Amino acid sequence: MRKKYELISFLAIILGFFMALLDTTVVNITLPKMTEYFNTTMDHISWVVNAYNLASAVILITASRLGDQFGRKKFFIAGVFLFTIFSFLCGISTSLKILIIFRAFQGLCAAFVVTIAMPLSSEVFPPEKRRTIMGLWGAFSGLAAASGPSIGGIITQFFNWRFIFFINIPIGIICLILTFRFIKESYDPTATKSIDFFGIITISIAMFSLTLALMKGNENGWNSSFILSLFAASSIFFILFVITELKVKEPMVPLSLFKSIQFSCGAISLFLIGLGMMCGSYLLSFFLIQVKGLNQLSAGLIISTMSLSSMIFSVIATFLSKKINGRFTSALGILLLCLSCYLNSSLTQNSSNMDIILRLIVAGSGTGLSMATIIGATVSNVPVTKIGIASGITNMTRTIGTVLGVALFLSIFTSNITLQMTAAKNAVINTINKDTVFDAKAKDEMILSIKTGTKAVSISKTLSIIDKKEAKVLALSPAAARDKIRDNFKNQKKETKKIVPEIKDTFLTYTVKAFSFTFKAGSIILLPGIFIALFTDKKRQQTCSFRNGSKAI
Repeated sequence: MRKKYELISFLAIILGFFMALLDTTVVNITLPKMTEYFNTTMDHISWVVNAYNLASAVILITASRLGDQFGRKKFFIAGVFLFTIFSFLCGISTSLKILIIFRAFQGLCAAFVVTIAMPLSSEVFPPEKRRTIMGLWGAFSGLAAASGPSIGGIITQFFNWRFIFFINIPIGIICLILTFRFIKESYDPTATKSIDFFGIITISIAMFSLTLALMKGNENGWNSSFILSLFAASSIFFILFVITELKVKEPMVPLSLFKSIQFSCGAISLFLIGLGMMCGSYLLSFFLIQVKGLNQLSAGLIISTMSLSSMIFSVIATFLSKKINGRFTSALGILLLCLSCYLNSSLTQNSSNMDIILRLIVAGSGTGLSMATIIGATVSNVPVTKIGIASGITNMTRTIGTVLGVALFLSIFTSNITLQMTAAKNAVINTINKDTVFDAKAKDEMILSIKTGTKAVSISKTLSIIDKKEAKVLALSPAAARDKIRDNFKNQKKETKKIVPEIKDTFLTYTVKAFSFTFKAGSIILLPGIFIALFTDKKRQQTCSFRNGSKAI
C-alpha cells in the first residue's frame, strides 16, 4: 500500500512538472504558424517564448523559498491551477499582445510548479530512495526539455497551434485531483515566516536584466548601450543581493550552500548541460530545416530521438551510480554530450537521417547520464530541509544555461554565416566568370543578382531573365541571324540548368561550414564541464571486511 501511495504521489508531481517544463520548448516549432495567423514578424512572435522564459527565470528562487516557508503543496496546487487556467486563455487568445501577456503569467506559474516539485517529491519517499528518485527526475527533466519540438510538430501538423496550450488542461486537472488526494503538506522546518523582501527584489531585477540581455543580445547587438546597461544592472543588483543575504537574519538563499563543493559544481554542471542541450536540439533543428530541407514535423520527430535516449539513459544512470561513483557517471555524460557536439560538426547536406539520429542518441545518452546523476547528487549533498531552495538554485542555473545557449550559439552562427556567405559569393562569382557558355551581359546580370541577393539565384528566375532577353534580342535582330541567336540562348538555358544547382550547392556547403564551426565551438565550451563534474559528488568510502565485521576506511 505504501509503495502504491508513493507511485501515485510521484505521478501527480511529475505530471505538473513535465507540463510546465515542456512549455519552455513545445511552442518553438509552432512559431511560424503563429506568425502567419497573427500576420506579424518573427521578431514579435519570439516574445511568445521569451515572455514565458523571462517570467519563469525571474521568480524561480523566490518561488522555492516561499514554498519552503508557507507550504509546498499550497503553492504547487496554486501554480498548477493557474498554469492550467492561463493555458486555456493562451489557447483562445485573439491577439498577439494578449497571448504574450498570458504566456508571461504562465511562466510565473511554471516557476512555482517546476521548483517546488522536487522538494515535494523528496518528502514522499524515504531517504534511502531519494537519490534514485532524483535520478528519475533527471530523466523526466531531459525528456520534457528535449521532446518539445517533436510534440509541438505533431500537434501543429494534425491540429493547430492552439492545441499546444489546450493539452495542458486535462493534464492539469488530473495533476490537481491526485495532488489534493495523495500528497501531504511539507515545509522547511528551519524557515521562519519572515519574508526577505529586499532579497526578492534584488535577485528578481538581477535575473530579469540578465535573462533579457541574453535574449535580446543578438537582435540589439552585444555592444549596444541597451544590452550593456542590462548586464550592468544585473551585476549591480546581484552584488546587492549577495550583500543582503550575508547581512539579514533570515536570508532567502542560505549562501552557506555554496560552501559545499558538490553543490556548487553541480549547479555549474547543470548550467553547462543546459548549454549543451541547446547546441544539440536547438541548433540541430535549424540544420535539419535549413540545410536538409525538412519540414517542422519531420525535424521534430528526428530530434525526439535525443529525448527518448535521454530518458532511457537517465534510468540507466540511477543503476550505474550504485555500481560506480556518481561523479564518474556525470563526467561520462558531459563527455558524451561534448562528443556529440563535435560529431555534429562533421554533418553535411548529404548526411543521411540515420547519421543525424546516431549523433542525437549520443547527445541524449550524455544528457541522461549527466543530468540524472547530478540532480541526484546535488539533492543528497544538501541538508534535507534545504532541498527546496537548492532546487530553485539548480533550476535557475539550468534555465540560464538554456537561455544563454540559444543566445550564444545563435550569435556564433550568425557571425560565422556572414563570413561564409561572403566566401560563398566569391566562389560562385569565380565559377560564373570561368564559364564559357554565358555571354558577358548574362554573366554581369547573374553576378549582380548574387552580390545583391541573400541566396543563390534559382533556375526559374534565371531562365525567366534569359527568356526576356531572348525575346528582346530577337525582336531587334534581322531574320537571317535569328537561328544563330536562338541556338546561343538555347545553350545558355542548358548551362543554366547545369550551373544553378552547382551555385545552390556551393551556398549550402558554406552554410554547413557555419554550422560546423558553431558545433565545434559548442564542444570546446563544454570541455571544462567534464572536469567540474568530477566534483559533483563525494568520494565513496571503501569497506574492508574482517572476521569480526566490516570497517570503513
